[in-house]
Amino acid sequence: MLIDLQTIKSHLNIDSEYTEDDNYLEYLEGVAKEIIEKHIDRTFDDIIAEEVEIPQPLLHAMLIMIGNMYANRESISYSPVYSVPNSLQYILSLYRDHSNFNV
Repeated sequence: MLIDLQTIKSHLNIDSEYTEDDNYLEYLEGVAKEIIEKHIDRTFDDIIAEEVEIPQPLLHAMLIMIGNMYANRESISYSPVYSVPNSLQYILSLYRDHSNFNV
C-alpha cells in the first residue's frame, strides 16, 4: 500500500478502532492507485524510479479519490453535486505525462 490504513481513516474521519471497513478501504486504495496511474499516463513505479518518492500531491489525490469512492458507492446521487475547484483534476493535471499523446 502506498498510503497506510490509518492515514486513510484519518482523512475520512473514521475512528481507528472501527475496523469493519478496513478491507474495503484497502481495496479502494488500490483502485485509486490504478485510476490515477491511468489518468496521468505514468505508473507510480516509474515516478519512484525518476523522483525517488511519490510527490505528496499525488498521494493527496489518492486520498481525495478514496474519500469520493467511500462516500459515493453508487453511480447515482440524489443531492446536488459540484466539483471542488483546485482539487483532484487540477492536482492530476500537474503530473500528467503528455508525451504519450498522439497529435
